[in-house]
Amino acid sequence: MISRFKSATIVFLQTALVWLIALIVIRLVEVLANGLIHQFPVKLLSFMLWSWLADLSFWLKWLIFEFILFVPLFFVHAQLAKVSFKVFVAITIFIQLVLCQYFATALVPLGADLYGYSFADIKQTVGASGTVSLPLILGFLGVVVLLVVVLKRLPNGIKVPLWLAWTLPILSVFYLMTSGGELFKKNFENLFVNNLALNKADYFFSSSYIHFYPDDGDVDIYADAYIGDYGDGSIAPTTFSYLGGSEYPFYRKANDRDVLTPFFNKANSKPNLVVIIVEGLGRAFTNEGAYLGNFTPFIDSLANKGLYWKNFLSAGGRTFAVLPSLMGSLPFGKNGFLDQGQQMPDHLSLFSLLKFNGYKTSFYYGGDASFDNMDLFLQKNSVDEIRDLKSFSAGYPKLPAENGFSWGYGDQELYKYYLANRPSKAAKPAELNVILTVTTHNPFLINEQEKYNSRFEQRMTDLGFDEAKKDNYRKYKKQYGTILYADDALRSFLNNYKKREDYSNTIFVITGDHRMPEIPMSNKIDRYHVPLIIYSPLLKRSAQFASISTHFDVTPSLLAYLQSGYGIDLPSAVSWLGSGLDTARSFRNVHSYPLIQTKTEMVDFIQGSYHLNGTSLYQIGDNMQEELVTDEVGYERIKNAFESFKRKNTGLGSKARVLPPSVILKYRPKK
Repeated sequence: MISRFKSATIVFLQTALVWLIALIVIRLVEVLANGLIHQFPVKLLSFMLWSWLADLSFWLKWLIFEFILFVPLFFVHAQLAKVSFKVFVAITIFIQLVLCQYFATALVPLGADLYGYSFADIKQTVGASGTVSLPLILGFLGVVVLLVVVLKRLPNGIKVPLWLAWTLPILSVFYLMTSGGELFKKNFENLFVNNLALNKADYFFSSSYIHFYPDDGDVDIYADAYIGDYGDGSIAPTTFSYLGGSEYPFYRKANDRDVLTPFFNKANSKPNLVVIIVEGLGRAFTNEGAYLGNFTPFIDSLANKGLYWKNFLSAGGRTFAVLPSLMGSLPFGKNGFLDQGQQMPDHLSLFSLLKFNGYKTSFYYGGDASFDNMDLFLQKNSVDEIRDLKSFSAGYPKLPAENGFSWGYGDQELYKYYLANRPSKAAKPAELNVILTVTTHNPFLINEQEKYNSRFEQRMTDLGFDEAKKDNYRKYKKQYGTILYADDALRSFLNNYKKREDYSNTIFVITGDHRMPEIPMSNKIDRYHVPLIIYSPLLKRSAQFASISTHFDVTPSLLAYLQSGYGIDLPSAVSWLGSGLDTARSFRNVHSYPLIQTKTEMVDFIQGSYHLNGTSLYQIGDNMQEELVTDEVGYERIKNAFESFKRKNTGLGSKARVLPPSVILKYRPKK
């Protein structure tokens, strides 16, 4: 028995060491590939050592579990134990390679957000992104063959001393008991490098475990203690007075101030609203002061003529969050409000309340509105017209296809289609029209590719880039090309809109759904940093605001403005997470809000000048720079505020609702 146990431990470690060697080699290849495609870390040697420690951490974490399974099976059938362990190692190596490929394309590690999408959504995303191609498939098949050969021949050639075979499983147990992984973590100079350092398989498996086995603790999510404002009264100018108890945890008195009227001339009738959501439009490359350079000269000109919030945040890191937060100031629920599908709780929004007040409503999208259940949300809000790629006629060319997939129609075609279908006569009911673009999305292909490649080169020259900087930016020329295209498309759209009879009575609201992640990000909050511009011929004056606001604040402020100036009928109690846009000219944050990066990852919360990301606390500065800080009092305060929100958010759609039925029935639009 002792002799067989010795043999089992040695055979086990021989294969396990091949796995470790593979992780080391994969790391070298991953860093080299990302360095050539994107950028190399500044202190490369130090980075490689910390990255290998992350790989070692992943290896040690799994070692004892595999050992416990391997040894008994070895006693029963030695060959079966060997083959089973080699198959496991081959699968994990293959998964590691796939996840590394995903990161090189998306620049964010894949986690449990994979489980937040339907098969149809995944098929569309993967197909249209161009991440799967014949050379890539052949390459992976070649890797599989190589793995089979290596795992068959190499283990027997590795000489393992018995003491090491016994020591490493014990070290694995010690590592797990002492949370040794924390010692292997380091914060690098920017978010891209931090994400590159992660072991991608470890990140995926860890986030998957948390997704399926969340640590909800023993907190009663319906205890009275959580009722009330989850912000900090010493920071926020107003606190919410909640009315609904545990059944309606977000139901509160409507005390949102009208901050927009002082900037507007009074119109003769209710103004039209056109909300333009530009896919991936981040502040990193938009407008004056963008740290990557200003690649949106027209949007910048609008910012100088309108009301502009330069330190504005989206509520989510992907498109799924934008409609509920921007149009409804709604909480997320478990995996994003839209993920609830037909079971979305009844609610009110800018769509439904303006329709109740006589507005005609529409939604225009260049892609498929069924993606992320956007169409179900729009239907639930009684939107009059929902137009997407299925509505376009043959005269509109689609975006170029990748692997037979296309996201739909470019911004130019979308805006032309919108204008062709909107009568321009001023004597009609006021309208709320929402336009969501799709061009600035992976794979970043447009029908005028060469034109915008040249525009990109010219823009870099205009910005004064030297040749070294230009070479680095050329790695993302497709991304920057689509940004310049989107800017041009918006210019053409507004120039054509000026010819319409209803232009003089229209307010345009322009923002991004989130920051494009396919250009490396500088910090944790960069993913959410987007511009907000309100532009209109009705404006008295322009203004720029450095204070922080979010998508949650737009609907409360627009409704307060329309109620104050045009007497629209609104409920006296609402469910808005937002308290309204802050029009302070200097940098500050009077809000306390959660941010959701993916459908399964809500780890961000902002309050005052702090940003909590997981267990890390950052100090936010003007232009949304962040600095990691140690502040136990601040950390506990913001952590408790976040936990309070999560307790309120957890039961949404099951035990908790958004609004009482009496409010829904009174303000639901008449069909």
